[in-house]
Amino acid sequence: MKLLVFGQTGQVARELQRRAPGASYLGRAAADLTDPAACAAALRAARPDAVINAAAWTAVDRAETEEAEATVVNGDAPGAMALAAADLGIPLVHISTDYVFDGAGTKPWQPNDPVAPLGAYGRSKLAGEVAVRAAGGAHVILRTSWVFSAHGANFVKTMLRLGADRPALRVVADQIGGPTPAGDIAATCLTLATALRDGAEGGTHHYGGAPATSWAGFAREIFALAGLAVTVEDIPTEAFPTPARRPANSRLDGSTLQTAFGIAPPDWKAGLAEVIAELKGAGA
Repeated sequence: MKLLVFGQTGQVARELQRRAPGASYLGRAAADLTDPAACAAALRAARPDAVINAAAWTAVDRAETEEAEATVVNGDAPGAMALAAADLGIPLVHISTDYVFDGAGTKPWQPNDPVAPLGAYGRSKLAGEVAVRAAGGAHVILRTSWVFSAHGANFVKTMLRLGADRPALRVVADQIGGPTPAGDIAATCLTLATALRDGAEGGTHHYGGAPATSWAGFAREIFALAGLAVTVEDIPTEAFPTPARRPANSRLDGSTLQTAFGIAPPDWKAGLAEVIAELKGAGA
């Protein structure tokens, strides 16, 4: 399969390169998401069998003051890709987020639950979802949460860095979600791209790690697997204010993905063990 991937240095894009080294990867120099027309032109020029959009504006807090820019990257660019792909009859896999929900309640979010983003980042990602659907082509929108890997900036690497120097850390305990290994997201995107190319029905699906935990619980598992003697103190969200509001409930129900494609929620603890082993092997 001739595969085109938007994204080159992000967590999922890096993991895709491991699993599909023969695909074409477009970084900012080849397809800048601040220029949606250029993204569409790159897709038309490549004429692949399938497209995965693994590129996005992920600076959640900065989006609060730069919403217009975030919306171009997360909304307008995916829309332009989707229109070009639909015109050429090429399926698209687009990665989205739990931030499209308001985080209320405790039940895992279903794909068809009402959306109500709390902030600019969520609104920008929702704009991308709307644009991809409106294009009318074959697609899967894959919402995920709490992405981590051995690459880039993420919660795991932050905890390991802080835990190396501090005997105790205060971590938010009232936000609950599913940490999701970027490697598993990449593998799922490849499966979906192949299935869509072969005529499978698309739609919106959820893919979040299991079992659900808090950021504090996630931190404890990180330190345990890394062999760091760090005490984690549970704190409420209000004790750690951020420019952008975070959803309290980021649980995602992945049952539709499992029914349609046979893809079960990933075991984030197993994925975490692999990431920590990789970081140790790299001397990080």
